[in-house]
Amino acid sequence: MSEMQSTRRGRPGYDQQGILGVAVAAFNEYGYDATSIGMLAERLGLSKSAIYHHFGSKDEILDLALDAALSGLEAVVENPLPESAQGQAAPSAVDRLEHVLRGAVRVLVDQLPAVTLLLRVRGNTDVERKALIRRRAFDRRITALVSEAQSEGALRADIDASVVARLVFGMINSIVEWYRPGGREGADRLADDVVALALDGLRTRGEAGAAAV
Repeated sequence: MSEMQSTRRGRPGYDQQGILGVAVAAFNEYGYDATSIGMLAERLGLSKSAIYHHFGSKDEILDLALDAALSGLEAVVENPLPESAQGQAAPSAVDRLEHVLRGAVRVLVDQLPAVTLLLRVRGNTDVERKALIRRRAFDRRITALVSEAQSEGALRADIDASVVARLVFGMINSIVEWYRPGGREGADRLADDVVALALDGLRTRGEAGAAAV
């Protein structure tokens, strides 16, 4: 079915993505368990059957929302540094880590409601448990990258790599609690701040001097 046909379904202005956006906002406001399809229908001004025309269940709505956030974060780890940043030499682990931190901040800002929902998942349903498995796999990849940067001598090694990963992403994840789109700081400025706070204190002396140049 064409995109135009999909957009025409239901009440004008509410295609699948539109319903998904309203649903995620409601899940964040009231909690997933407390939000019913009836509540969503009332908020959207649609019948419940109109929502079910787009989604098979409330779990499917949650699954799509969490997948959007997780896929964005996973892509940041999987996508290499741009060629212009790599130059002739292969990027170091600390350069790749910086790339991931900047990318994660941008995903959070671009998909703030979906990432907020992801961070509130507790594993109460099969969909949530599946999302948590993916999130833990992402965390392990970050820990491995930190460990690699420590082995290369770029980051101080007196702090356990898993602790570093948790602390750094704890800072990034906290952005959902206070960030408001349209404020003084956009994604790029926030990414600069995160890198400065997270990596400057972790770099070994030689790396810190090189980063400051």
